[in-house]
Amino acid sequence: MGVSARLVAERVEAAHRECWSVVLAATVRVTRDLDLAEDCAQEAFVRALRAWPEELPDNPAGWLTTVSKRLALDKLRRETTLRRKLPLLVEEPGEVEQPTDPLRLVFTCCHPALARDSQVALTLRLICGLTTREVAAGLLISEATAAARITRAKKKIAAAGIPYRIPADDELASRLDVVLTVVQLVYTAGHVAAGPELTRADLTGRALELAQLLVRLMPDEPEPQALLGLLLMTQARGDARVSEDGELVLLADQDRSRWDVRLLAEGVSRATAALRKADPPGRFALQAAVAGLHVTAPSWEETDWVQVVRMYDAMLLGWPSPIVALNRAAAQSLVPGADLVAVLGELDALGKEPALKAYAYLPATRADVLARLQRPAEAAAAYDAAIALTANGAEQRFLRRRRASLPTANPGA
Repeated sequence: MGVSARLVAERVEAAHRECWSVVLAATVRVTRDLDLAEDCAQEAFVRALRAWPEELPDNPAGWLTTVSKRLALDKLRRETTLRRKLPLLVEEPGEVEQPTDPLRLVFTCCHPALARDSQVALTLRLICGLTTREVAAGLLISEATAAARITRAKKKIAAAGIPYRIPADDELASRLDVVLTVVQLVYTAGHVAAGPELTRADLTGRALELAQLLVRLMPDEPEPQALLGLLLMTQARGDARVSEDGELVLLADQDRSRWDVRLLAEGVSRATAALRKADPPGRFALQAAVAGLHVTAPSWEETDWVQVVRMYDAMLLGWPSPIVALNRAAAQSLVPGADLVAVLGELDALGKEPALKAYAYLPATRADVLARLQRPAEAAAAYDAAIALTANGAEQRFLRRRRASLPTANPGA
């Protein structure tokens, strides 16, 4: 008996979310060409829509990988000038497929020959299977800019013959920071996903797997440990972020008894080890320290906001960015006795930063500060701006509820 088209479409969509990077990485081994591998992987998913109504495979990832590789081999056999035209992504002799293939693909995308912004855009596209529009939203850039970065990066990989492998030990350090950045961005893309659902478990899960692979690859490096600790502590709060009716619950209002104790313990342990080993601590160790201050506080009110601000101060000294400055201002606004007018001035100044023009958390933070300053009309306008910039349905509903709760705001305005 056949399978309904709706069920097949759901299974193929789920497989795309869960298996895309594995299928693509395995196909790259055959093609040595990113564009060709991506085309074959996409075609495999299209063929699944036609073949799976007859019988759903027991191992969707295996089925898709096999089909994609066969498509690639067929195309390569028809290419008589293969050896002359595709000397790309060279694989070491005698290698076989292994679970680190997606990590190899990350390191390929993060080769130092590529511009930093192109490294990140290409990895989000290939590893996550994000659309160009989703990549643009995650990086706070236009869709055209994201497409151009991805295209340039692929051309550079082809022209430079960048190898498809995990770098030798003496090359790892030059690529580690951007690889860690990309893994964090993958997690962030899933933690607050574009669309109606708050999260995408496939992306958060993929980021955790990559972070774990990095720790195994570089067990003595503190920054991979710190990133893994940060992600584990964030993941531990996952169930408490969503109410029974599917609505967003901020950290301040979460039921801490719903946090995953096992993940918290491992995350805090890894973050603590990274902080002890790093001298001075790196930016991921400092971010993990902030997360640790949150999860070890008995309650939101008892959070050591002064220490949180100090962590952001340290980040700004070593790795200044508008987003870190925004996070610092948000934390400063929660320090007991904080000068909220001064914080608002900082936020207004950050509004001039090009990188934050499309960043919904800036107007959302302004709205919160304005509401506490009892300036509801301005807060309502700031909430409107945040809602317009937010691509996540759960966040939009949360912001609308906050706007509606303002004492003199008109919710229908």
